[in-house]
Amino acid sequence: MSTTTKSLNSGRRVHWRGTWWITAIFTAVGLFAVWALLNLIIGGECQGECVIDTLAQTLRIATPIALAAFCGVMCERSGVVDIGIEGKMLMAAMVAYAVNLFVFQSLKTTMDPATAGIVSRWIALAAALVSALILAALHAVVSIKFRADQIISGTVINILALGITGFLYRQYLAENLPAGPGTFPIWKIPVLSDIPIIGRILFQQQPLTYIMLILVFVIHYVLFYTPWGLRTRAVGEHPRAADTLGINVFKMRYANVWLGGLIAGLGGAWFTLEAVDVFNPGMTNGLGFIGLAAMIFGKWTPFGALAGALIFGLGNSITSTVSIFRPDIPSQLPQMLPYILTMIVLTGVVGRAVPPAADGQAYEKQ
Repeated sequence: MSTTTKSLNSGRRVHWRGTWWITAIFTAVGLFAVWALLNLIIGGECQGECVIDTLAQTLRIATPIALAAFCGVMCERSGVVDIGIEGKMLMAAMVAYAVNLFVFQSLKTTMDPATAGIVSRWIALAAALVSALILAALHAVVSIKFRADQIISGTVINILALGITGFLYRQYLAENLPAGPGTFPIWKIPVLSDIPIIGRILFQQQPLTYIMLILVFVIHYVLFYTPWGLRTRAVGEHPRAADTLGINVFKMRYANVWLGGLIAGLGGAWFTLEAVDVFNPGMTNGLGFIGLAAMIFGKWTPFGALAGALIFGLGNSITSTVSIFRPDIPSQLPQMLPYILTMIVLTGVVGRAVPPAADGQAYEKQ
């Protein structure tokens, strides 16, 4: 094992051993501060219950942002910048809605409507992943094989997705459609969902939220505790050194961009399989870019990215809660909160965050 790979592993171990307890303390203090602040803002007789509902909504809203951030982590850890996350999410959202609708209409003639709805939603989710994977493969070929500017390639993906989804919406999805099967229901995890406070926040969610929470542990383990993750980080930091050790730089970058595309597909499917049972052009509303901001906030780590996504999710959930329970507060103030949080995060963190050394740099084998 080279000095480069040894330093990647040893640095991670020392950092974790030296800071885990500090992270735990700050997390506990932060959660208590959020709880107290929400009770103070909401006020009235609805304090405790409304705060729990707000935090549960925060996790739901943070799901697509976190998934977008995870996509960015996988891509940029291998040295590929992916600005096209927004486009992949938008394409996945439209495909999920269309497949869910039309498969349900086909299946309900031969089986029970409830069963047809379950089957159609899972088929729609698979189709959404495939659509996002196709765009990810396109971005990978253009930026890795042909060594095009990765920012431009990602921007083209966004424009392409916006144009395709807009055209297909106007042609086939704009009007005269039958009722769809609805979204994924809330799954209550037995026993765990009955835990006071935590049970309602963490264990009474929809499937994609659970998948997101599982992915944060899986991605962390893969990146920092497996040979695959070590090779990915080596390729993102020192591709030339990784190549001399026999690591296939192109293979690692292709694979991670494809995996990131699948994760972005999950984020896009959230919009039409969990949030609402309808598709509208541009409905991702910039959350793919906010996911990139969450990734930078989290310094290219899955748990840090999740923390950033939760901050943005909290800003959005507080907006709706305050508008309902605090009519004395001008509606413009809570509507500004998510954008204020975005600016605070970007100005306070981006300048000090250091990306992987080879991030955005095309590699040419010698």
